[in-house]
Amino acid sequence: MYKMDFSIVLQSWDLFLWGLWLTFTYTTASIVIGVVIGFMVCFGRLSSNPFISLLARAYQEVFRCTPLLVQLLWFYYALPLLLGISLANTTAALLTLSLYAGSFYAEIFRGGILSIDRGQSEAAKAIAMSDRQTMWRIVMPQALKRMLPAFINQSVIQFKNTSLISVISVGELAYMAAVVNGQTYRPLEAYTVVAVLYFVLLFPMTQAADYVERRLRVSD
Repeated sequence: MYKMDFSIVLQSWDLFLWGLWLTFTYTTASIVIGVVIGFMVCFGRLSSNPFISLLARAYQEVFRCTPLLVQLLWFYYALPLLLGISLANTTAALLTLSLYAGSFYAEIFRGGILSIDRGQSEAAKAIAMSDRQTMWRIVMPQALKRMLPAFINQSVIQFKNTSLISVISVGELAYMAAVVNGQTYRPLEAYTVVAVLYFVLLFPMTQAADYVERRLRVSD
């Protein structure tokens, strides 16, 4: 009969904390970079230039239609061979996570902007507002509110996605669980601790997304 003993794995609490710190770091950095990429791609999709629009859509489809795990392995193992360069696992992880997040954020932003009634843009033009003024003073403030629930949900997914960078030996939370398991031979306890940490951190975020969505539904 297997007897659980969490005291053994909790002796390595410093490894879990370090993994948690790296998880937060990669999540935050990839979200920030992903938002920048997302806005660029979003406006590329909305561009009247067919080449720019096609290029932005091609980027989206590539990253949304291939698994993140495959992307990580490709950027870490295949891209350096293709370009003849050396790419650190940390750089490959951040690059892949950011590009992956950007493809989804772009669609969230685009959907939010397109959800605003075109009549408002036409009314803004009627009072001589430029396209840029119309976008940032009329459309974007309303669109941001509608984007928020989907943005939070995608950011929660992004937090969970960081667990995949362990496959290229980046020492985030899931990787540290494997290290602790290798030291203690206690997989049940090690991975249970990680699961609990993820739940404790992500449950409030999912509840916040639901709360924001309910408030926006009532205000509409």
